[in-house]
Amino acid sequence: MSNFQHLFGRLNSAIIGMVHLRALPGTPRNRFTMDQIIEKACREAAVYRDANAEGILVENMHDLPWLTPDKLGPETTACMAAVCKEVRRECPDLPIGIQVLTAANKEALAIAKATGLDFIRAEGYVFSHIGDEGPIHSCAAELLRYRKQINAEHIQVFTDIKKKHSSHAITSDVDIVETAKSAEMFHSDGLIITGTATGEPTDPTEIKAVQKSVSIPVLVGSGVTEENIRKYMKANGIIIGSHLKMHGLWFNDLDASRVNQVMAKVSMMRDQAEEVKEKARDLPEMGTNYF
Repeated sequence: MSNFQHLFGRLNSAIIGMVHLRALPGTPRNRFTMDQIIEKACREAAVYRDANAEGILVENMHDLPWLTPDKLGPETTACMAAVCKEVRRECPDLPIGIQVLTAANKEALAIAKATGLDFIRAEGYVFSHIGDEGPIHSCAAELLRYRKQINAEHIQVFTDIKKKHSSHAITSDVDIVETAKSAEMFHSDGLIITGTATGEPTDPTEIKAVQKSVSIPVLVGSGVTEENIRKYMKANGIIIGSHLKMHGLWFNDLDASRVNQVMAKVSMMRDQAEEVKEKARDLPEMGTNYF
């Protein structure tokens, strides 16, 4: 927990905003130059920074249809490294993470190492599942050995478990709590719990159950909105993407007014929580004869 708190400056409700890159060169939907892709990414990162978000997460969300790591071309790694270098320059003091779709976790770690990022979001860390792209298998052993080899142990690895856009029928006899315990045993730096798809709400009862079962940070990974965020404030981290886009749709541009509204509400709820704590501390101690 201390590494998480040191990185984000708080232990609960750290807000991490998504920077969804435009489709990169080599992908079917690519329509923009690298300069345009970089400019947009830096502009969105600055919005989160100026709204006092605790961090950002860069992702190649528009590279549909996504590839499994064995089929991913080197151009994706190179392009994302170029983007992340400039995003880091734009926000030198903001915690920045990266996810390379799909489950290209070693590539994400290499980019983070090369560009000075702080964390990655890894898929398929423990157990296997079937994603939109095909089978995704456990990678924890290989990934952490690679992190050691490139001297990147300061880069935290936050791992999806029972992730969205996937079938978990082959591990249906292993519930989310047992999956969480396995990821913790395999040295995950934090667990990400999601709904069934991008923008779909995460089950708060799953967050609570996982938090009770492990001693590492637990993050909400999908479906957070201004209306439901109160349900997730006790999570260590809250990753928000779709709701902060124009009209709440992940494929639209970032809406700065939505970002500011959500951060204002988060700030208000944090202040309220502190007031409750202060009042609790000020209450006189009650002896056994009080009742």
